[in-house]
Amino acid sequence: MSHPLLPRAALRLSSNSPLLTSTRAFASPQRKFFPRTTCGRRTFTTTPTLHKKAGKANKAHARTDSSPPISKAGTSTATDDAYDLSTVEAEILKAIEQLTHRLSQLRGGGRLAPEVVEGLKVQLGSTGKDGGGKETVRLGDVAQVVPRGRVLNVIVGEAEHIKPVSTAIAASPHSLTPLTPEASNPLTIQVPLPPPTGETRRAAIDKAGQAAEVADKWIQKARQNHNQKLRKYQLDKSVLPDDLQKAGKRMEEVVKKGHAEVKRIVDGAKKVLEAL
Repeated sequence: MSHPLLPRAALRLSSNSPLLTSTRAFASPQRKFFPRTTCGRRTFTTTPTLHKKAGKANKAHARTDSSPPISKAGTSTATDDAYDLSTVEAEILKAIEQLTHRLSQLRGGGRLAPEVVEGLKVQLGSTGKDGGGKETVRLGDVAQVVPRGRVLNVIVGEAEHIKPVSTAIAASPHSLTPLTPEASNPLTIQVPLPPPTGETRRAAIDKAGQAAEVADKWIQKARQNHNQKLRKYQLDKSVLPDDLQKAGKRMEEVVKKGHAEVKRIVDGAKKVLEAL
């Protein structure tokens, strides 16, 4: 026999109904097996949170830190890129490395870095079947330069390289005169360094200033590239104006420190060159 359909209102139970009471009695222990936790859960809402403007009424809740906001963990946003100065810092380090390398090659007071001599080009014997060409190598590939006071000892690996190495040293723009190897050391070419003069000191100091200009231009180029990125974010409005201002200020501070480091290094090098 079919049961008559009861209206939905008839299925409602009062709070004093024994059936509801018994149901609650069975349902309540189940809560112990499913404790409510909030750690690691995220809301499923897609509606962005609305923030009020930081005025007098809500200054206590205003954001005071200068850290860029992160919308999603592990995802880089335009704001993150605006604050990211790793590229600028890397370019400043490259500029300083090139600067120190150029300064190390300067000769002002009767001294010459071994790397300068090792970088000279040496033309060895004829190459090819017809013997018409000559092989050109670095001096450092066929010899070793050892400084000893005001003399550079150029130790050649093979006797047949003595003449081409001596020729390369004599033809260099450093006013060097290689000596003939002694019988006791037939593979060692002694190269006395000429005494320092006022002209050589001034020339070295001028080159140090030129090296500083190159480093400063390198840093300015990195600053220009980052400013172009910030300008792009300003035009497409992908970054808030306040964040753009803070990111630009941070970038200027990093660039200022880079220029100061270049000046410090060059000033120290000039003092050394003047004292030699």
